[in-house]
Amino acid sequence: MAVTNPGAEPVRITLRGADAGRRQAKDTGAWITFAEKSVKVPARTRAEVPFTVTVPAGATPGDHPGAIVASGAGRTSGVSVHLRVSGPTLSALTVEHVRIVAGDRIAYDVVNRGNTTLTPRLAVKADGLLGSVLDRRARTLPVELLPGRRVSLTEPWHDAPALDAVDVRVTVTADGGARDTATATARFVPWGPLAGALATLAGTGCAALFLVRRRRLSRGRQGTGNPRSAP
Repeated sequence: MAVTNPGAEPVRITLRGADAGRRQAKDTGAWITFAEKSVKVPARTRAEVPFTVTVPAGATPGDHPGAIVASGAGRTSGVSVHLRVSGPTLSALTVEHVRIVAGDRIAYDVVNRGNTTLTPRLAVKADGLLGSVLDRRARTLPVELLPGRRVSLTEPWHDAPALDAVDVRVTVTADGGARDTATATARFVPWGPLAGALATLAGTGCAALFLVRRRRLSRGRQGTGNPRSAP
């Protein structure tokens, strides 16, 4: 590994291995051993530090992403380590917890159930009472899904229907035959206008009831009045 100091003063650099997405190295990061964990790099000089990767017996076949992290002079930088242990590989994923959020987003989880790193592709389709209301073809997501990892994602839906009952189907695929589909049902109701209409109807009903009662009272008073005696 090459570490460059572009500054005008010497810098002490410390090196460590790291697992992708983890604070504590238990996988690839723990398998990396440096010839020197700390090296002093003179100004405007590059230092090359050898390292080895020792894969333990019984390591799970498949991808084991990691990184080498260099720290010094208040700065931290890293470089990815792509490691694949030989043996049977499996590309598999699941789509879970599909739901509609705030009426304009489709939320879902994707879990890598295999032992290879996946670049997922997303397709979304929604059918309402009168037919299709959303049909988005598969596109690659800007996500690198590591083995065993779960990510929570959202898909914008700004033109969702105002009034409908919709079945949403989320399909995620990846290389190696990984594929899964999950569905959710959502009902879109314009509660604001509906509440206003109900309030108007309630007001009209109260006014009509008031008029009916007033007329009945007026008739009752006329029927119980005392007639004048004849002269």
